[in-house]
Amino acid sequence: MKAKTLPVAIAMTTALSASLLVVSSFDNQAQAQEDEFRWKMVTSWPKNFPGVGQGPERLSQLVDEMSDGRLTIEVFGAGQLVPGFEVFDAVSDGTAELGHSASYYWKGKAPAAQFFAAVPFGMNAQEMNAWLSYGGGMELWNELYDDFGVDVMVAGASGVQMGGWYNKEINSVADLDGLKMRMPGLGGEVMSRMGVAIVNMPGGEIFTSLQSGAIDATEWIGPYNDLAFGLHQAADYYYYPGWHEPTVMFEAIVNEEAFAELPADLQAILRTAISDINQSVLDEYTARNNDALETLVNEHDVELRRIPDDVLAQAREHSQDVVAELAESSELATRIYDSYQAFQEKVEDYHAISEQAYYNARSPEGDTSE
Repeated sequence: MKAKTLPVAIAMTTALSASLLVVSSFDNQAQAQEDEFRWKMVTSWPKNFPGVGQGPERLSQLVDEMSDGRLTIEVFGAGQLVPGFEVFDAVSDGTAELGHSASYYWKGKAPAAQFFAAVPFGMNAQEMNAWLSYGGGMELWNELYDDFGVDVMVAGASGVQMGGWYNKEINSVADLDGLKMRMPGLGGEVMSRMGVAIVNMPGGEIFTSLQSGAIDATEWIGPYNDLAFGLHQAADYYYYPGWHEPTVMFEAIVNEEAFAELPADLQAILRTAISDINQSVLDEYTARNNDALETLVNEHDVELRRIPDDVLAQAREHSQDVVAELAESSELATRIYDSYQAFQEKVEDYHAISEQAYYNARSPEGDTSE
C-alpha cells in the first residue's frame, strides 16, 4: 500500500508547489500594482507655456489618470529645478526621471542628435513621425543616446516654423551680414555661414534680449508662441518660410534605471501618454497658429514678409554642406544621415503626387506662397 501511495504523494507535493508559485506570482503582481512612483520632469520651456510647455502638463495628467495615481509626474519649467539647457544632464544623472526638450540643444554632447530635431529643408512633422516610427529613425535615436543612460521617445512637433523676427527689413543676403540672431541647431550653423553671428539662449530669455538690442533677430516657433512671448513688441518684421526648421520634433528623455523600475503596465501607460502628446502638441499648433498670425498682422501691425529668393537659395546651398559635414562626423552619424536621406527621398516622391499636388489643386491659382 505504501508503494502505491508514493506517486500520489509526489503528485500532491508537485501540485502544492505549483499552487504556491501561482500565489507568489499573484502576490508579486499585486505588490507591483500597489507600488507608487513619484517622478520629476524637467523641461526646456517656461512653465505652462502654450503648446510645447502644456504638452508635459497634459502628459502628467494623463499618466496620473491612467495609472490611478500610481505614477505621478511633477513638471518643472526651465530654471525651476535646472536650467533649460541642462535637462539632458539632469535626466542622465538621475536628478529627474523624465525630461522634455529638443535634441539639437545637445549637439555638444552628441552632434548627430540634431538630425532628430530639425534639418534645414528636410522632412516636416508628418514625414518625421513616419521615419521615426516606420523607417528605423527611433532605433537610431536610442542608439545615439545609449552611452548616456537615457531612452528617448518622440513627444510632440511644432510643424513648419516661421523664418524669424528681424529689427530691419531683409531684402538680400547682404542685409544679414553682421546681424546677431538667436537660432539653434543646424539652421544656426547655416546662418553663421551667411554672415550672421549666432547666439543660443532658452526661450525665456528671447524677448528681453531682442528688446534690449543684445540680439537683432530671433526665431522661436511660430505665431502661437511668438504672440505669447510678445515678440511683436521688440521687432517689426516677421519672415516666412521657416526653411531652417520644417518642424522641430520634441523629445521625452527617460532615465533608463528609473524606467526599468516601473512595472510593465506603468511602462506601457507612460509610452501611451507620450504618444498622445506627440500628436496633441502638433494639433494644437495647427489649430492656433493662423488665429495668432491674424492677431499679429491685423491688431499689432506686424510686417509679414517672405524671405527673398536669393536668401533661400544661399541657405539651401549652405544647408547641403552643413548636413553633409555632420553626416561625416561619426560612423553613427553617417548611418543616421543615410537613413534620413533615403526616407526623405522616398516620401518626397509620393508627396509630390499626393500632398503637394493636392495643395496646388486646392487653390485655384495653384501657388499660394506669395
